[in-house]
Amino acid sequence: MVNVAAILTVVAGLLLLWTLAVIPMNIREALTEAERAGAAITPATAPERRDAGALSLVVQNAGQIGLTYAQDRPRLPSPAQVIREFYNSTLDEEMNGRRGIVRSGSLSNAGLVLHTLKTIETTLYGFVLGAVLGIALAVGIVYSRAMDLSVMPWAIISQTIPIVALAPMIVLLLSSAGITGLVPRAIIAAYLSFFPVLVGMVKGLRAPDHMQLDLMRTYNASAAQGFWKLRLPMAVPYLFASLKVAIAGALVGAIVSELSTSSTQGLGARMLQGSYYGQTVQIWAALLAAAILAAAMVGVVGVADRLVRRAMGGAA
Repeated sequence: MVNVAAILTVVAGLLLLWTLAVIPMNIREALTEAERAGAAITPATAPERRDAGALSLVVQNAGQIGLTYAQDRPRLPSPAQVIREFYNSTLDEEMNGRRGIVRSGSLSNAGLVLHTLKTIETTLYGFVLGAVLGIALAVGIVYSRAMDLSVMPWAIISQTIPIVALAPMIVLLLSSAGITGLVPRAIIAAYLSFFPVLVGMVKGLRAPDHMQLDLMRTYNASAAQGFWKLRLPMAVPYLFASLKVAIAGALVGAIVSELSTSSTQGLGARMLQGSYYGQTVQIWAALLAAAILAAAMVGVVGVADRLVRRAMGGAA
């Protein structure tokens, strides 16, 4: 109960800061609208307002603060505007919209639900691909000195390349080979998800100390038995900790891939459309959907972690 109260307090504080930040961020556009409506603004001319600080404009035009929360295309939308747009583009669009699932029988392309499902599809493919690749490389690195010296440095170096720079190259290379659609997007998502799994699994597989390894040798256990009965069980906590990071990374990679491939569906495509038309509220609603999706995915991995530990006889 104490933890819930602390979390709610932090969230409320962040929302309050966000709400207060809306005022200076939107004050210039609000004053321009007020001036066009015939209100008296201080300073009176646009050049003077351009040179003035945002906080100074707020203090001198306190009566116009309300307009900063009521703009159609604000620089920074308020939390209430984002939540309203999120509701309108999800429940309201699907239930009452002309292209919603109730009237048309299919999810609306103008709503967030369809775009979110497309991003989930890319994220899951990328996550599975990245997790499998990370585990396979980790096993090879732990059991092969040559792979440890050759693969691990390249894996580390690969993460120094920004995904926004690498994604277009991946798309270009694969499209030249005739591979388009989901595969390039999944590979880009896997790029951000394999490294945490690789590092976590290497750390976990090397967790047994010399006494434990000597005990397995005393039992005349084979390398495979040492892996399945000692190294892998000890690596499970490291694996799930890394999977939580990996699935969040896969989501980021999926969104970046949708931006890079000029996809028409997905949260990245939704953000791109919003940037084209200056719909900042639409962009923030998509960001909210991505944040909720990330929290849900990490939560699912956390539940799987507890179930696996319980099945292994450990503390859940």
